[in-house]
Amino acid sequence: MTSYSSTRGQVKNLLFEEAVMMGLADDGGLLVPNEIPHVRNKLPEWRSFSFTELSLEIMLLFTSNRIPRKELKPLIEQSYNKFRHPEITPLKSVEGLHILELFHGPTFAFKDVALQFLGNLFEYFLNRRQHPLRILGATSGDTGSAAIHGLHGKKGVDVFMLHPKGRVSPMQERQMTTVLDPNIHNLAIEGTFDDAQAIVKALFNDQEFKKNYYLGSVNSINWARILAQIVYYFYAWFQVANDESELVSFVVPTGNFGNVLAGYYAKCMGLPIDKLVIGTNENDILHRFFSKGEYHRAEIIETFSPSMDIQISSNFERYLFNLAGNSAEQLQLWMNNFERTGKLTIEGELLKNAQNDFISARVDDEEIVETIRKFHLQTGYLLDPHTAVGVCAAEKTDIQTPVICLACAHPAKFGETVRKALGNEPELPDELALLDELETHCKTVPADAETIKKVILETLEAKSFLP
Repeated sequence: MTSYSSTRGQVKNLLFEEAVMMGLADDGGLLVPNEIPHVRNKLPEWRSFSFTELSLEIMLLFTSNRIPRKELKPLIEQSYNKFRHPEITPLKSVEGLHILELFHGPTFAFKDVALQFLGNLFEYFLNRRQHPLRILGATSGDTGSAAIHGLHGKKGVDVFMLHPKGRVSPMQERQMTTVLDPNIHNLAIEGTFDDAQAIVKALFNDQEFKKNYYLGSVNSINWARILAQIVYYFYAWFQVANDESELVSFVVPTGNFGNVLAGYYAKCMGLPIDKLVIGTNENDILHRFFSKGEYHRAEIIETFSPSMDIQISSNFERYLFNLAGNSAEQLQLWMNNFERTGKLTIEGELLKNAQNDFISARVDDEEIVETIRKFHLQTGYLLDPHTAVGVCAAEKTDIQTPVICLACAHPAKFGETVRKALGNEPELPDELALLDELETHCKTVPADAETIKKVILETLEAKSFLP
């Protein structure tokens, strides 16, 4: 039976439900499975499965035998019945490059794959608990809208979502702020995404506040997010690999490390993955780590791929724990030093091991625009700026196996950058075009943890939800 423990070593052997509801571990670490199931022998059987059938088989391996198959199956099916494509995450082959389209959910972003599932999972667990859930999250753009669309109207759930004011695209902002359900609370902080993420972590580390007000997380620090994303690596591999031993490489645009981490876990489970390629924008802390061993914090640069404007990757701790040989003591030393100095450096065998797991490339704004323009001219396929980071990264690396590039968002969400590349903005899907006509609701607040805590308490008090 799969159980979960913290990377920091003080929280051990939780069941799946406990891990999901806890979000960030109570000792400040991230929860990871104590064992990774190996499924190479299952690949022939799974090859013909639909996306939802594959989700069921993979998720059952991680649920600590606490959710019966007959109950998990409809929960998964409900999670994906709002997707606009019958395959959920279809694969398009475009002149030798395979593009895994992850943007067919309600908010046109890959985050929907995990957050539609997580919203239903929360509701399932709350049905057998006697308390509410107060979700606290930070977003650089797409997590916020996907979480809000996965949780609006859910009984017993309030969502407090922080986004950096003026640093998400106008479309992303409207997707969040036009949801007016009384359980949704949008907070624009006067700072960066890293500031928002630090506030969330500070409040989760306030154990009295976390326990008294039942804080929960939808950020990718929540293990269920990673679990749901593992599925599409398997689903895509089946569509490209001709037999159960063929190696395939994945190129992943990433800032917070959650999406590519799911691919790493898929590889650990036995999926024949050759290379996992990390594409970063000019906020290239992950590229600097995997190329030089330097995980050194820097100032955030605003780019054309705003969802990746991150300098502290919240999921990276899970990988570092693995790199440290699953040593909580070593991980704690690294993180304490990083939190004190803003620097974490590895070299020698450790760096070599990291480079065996991942390769990386940095893509600047000029290259993003040029990649969108060139790829559209050559193929007729339109990339969003984040996916363009991945496509450009693939061109910068020498990969000999078939390549699957993860397409993170619909290009219409980033019309201004597309216009820079092509001279005109893409046509908006009806759901996005309607956003301009809708009322919005959002509160601007300083980037301060105590202020956010006060806003949460005042909001709950006004709703008479205080315990």
